[in-house]
Amino acid sequence: MNAKTLKIVLLSLFTICVVSCDKKSEKKEVAKNQPKNVLFIAIDDLKPLMGVYGHKDIKTPNIDKLAANGFVLQNSHCQQAVCGPSRASILTGKRPDYTQVWDLKTLIRDKHPNIVTMPQYFKQNGYETAAVGKIFDFRSVDKGNDSISWTYPYDNFKHNSEIGKEYIKNKERVSYEIVNVPDSMTADGEVVRRTVKQLRKFAKSDKPFFMATGFYKPHLPFVAPKKYWDMYPLENVKFPEYMKAPEGAPKYATQPSWELRSGYADIPKDFDVEIPIEKQKRVIQGYYACVSFVDQQIGNVLDELDRLGLRENTVIVLWGDHGWHLGDHNMYCKHTNYEQSTKVPLIFSAGKDKIGESYSPTEFVDVYPTLLELAGVKSPGNLDGVSLVPLMEKKVEKVKDFAVSQFPRDNDKMGYTFRDDRYRYTIWIKDEMPYESNRNIDAAEIVAEEFYDYEKDPQETKNLINEVDYQTAITNLKAKAIAYFKSQEIK
Repeated sequence: MNAKTLKIVLLSLFTICVVSCDKKSEKKEVAKNQPKNVLFIAIDDLKPLMGVYGHKDIKTPNIDKLAANGFVLQNSHCQQAVCGPSRASILTGKRPDYTQVWDLKTLIRDKHPNIVTMPQYFKQNGYETAAVGKIFDFRSVDKGNDSISWTYPYDNFKHNSEIGKEYIKNKERVSYEIVNVPDSMTADGEVVRRTVKQLRKFAKSDKPFFMATGFYKPHLPFVAPKKYWDMYPLENVKFPEYMKAPEGAPKYATQPSWELRSGYADIPKDFDVEIPIEKQKRVIQGYYACVSFVDQQIGNVLDELDRLGLRENTVIVLWGDHGWHLGDHNMYCKHTNYEQSTKVPLIFSAGKDKIGESYSPTEFVDVYPTLLELAGVKSPGNLDGVSLVPLMEKKVEKVKDFAVSQFPRDNDKMGYTFRDDRYRYTIWIKDEMPYESNRNIDAAEIVAEEFYDYEKDPQETKNLINEVDYQTAITNLKAKAIAYFKSQEIK
């Protein structure tokens, strides 16, 4: 090759390189200015029991990796500690007293036909939306998992895996089971497969997407492949530090593990009969196994997001719909206003400039406005929560003074609990369904009060409402609670 020919070849290669680089830069600039995709990961009954929340003995490497490159809310709480109301709130951005979903039978759109859900709003703003697994609680929406919310029909697959066959073999359900099947043969393995399939469709589209992926574990029954059980030898399983009802708390503030006792043949149904110690340890072991199992499934989805080159332009949020009692206060399951029931995992991954953690009180109603701001979509302005982006950008230390959760009891009481950065104040109000909002609370309506100090008594061993040393703190938080009731939107 002579010098002239070589010069022409080199010049051509240089031109191709420049054009290629320009196209890549142009593509990156276009992607930067486009609304971001959203991956919305919901986990059923997952409490903040993982490494990033201080539980180093629980093996959750994939969630911990996401958290290490994301923003962790360390003091976040659900609106009501049960699936239907909790999911209705996070997906509408409205509190239970607005949605009027306080149970597992009320349909959101029976009360509010024109309410705009989070995925529906993204859809209205040019997004393609899809859901796999459990997103809304199925008892709160139509058979299409709120059909209007999704571009693609909700993927309501009927699971017929080996684990499903194990259930069928038993005439009665048991609370836990160790099975010898690969992950792919489980319901959550199928959630992964179908999510991956949908993500590959989205990768070929030029529209932004909202992908909702809902995992079924660690919800009861605790059924997982054997390798996850093997991570937690039974002899190493420990009980909580405190296993009694809080001293001085009203009896109805706790619960006798209704869900566990009523639905499973191997658990005593009589509330006065203690669940055998060995059985309790198995339940705790099973919960741990299911947490590690679902962590692996989450990792499988995130790996595919990386393989498809979608991670950089996708906002990820991971959340569990409420907490879960694991023997503390002698309780299992959820359904209370205590810390182990209301506190939830909430993790965002939204770019290198939004990494860290916050102990500011936050709530599920904050997720809707936060995702909109992170994705670059204008908020409708009628949501009950606030964006958490200022926390992520370290512009503020907190976005609100307290988080509010609630739980009804006996069809004639509603307990509202107010959690700030140190204390929890709970007020039980005499009220009959449908419960009211936008009200003045007078002494005649208050049937009980509770107060806990998480700095000095993180196990909630004693109701401090009558303690002299706490009266100033109680008065301050109670005043904020009363102001909250007065400010609530009338239904």
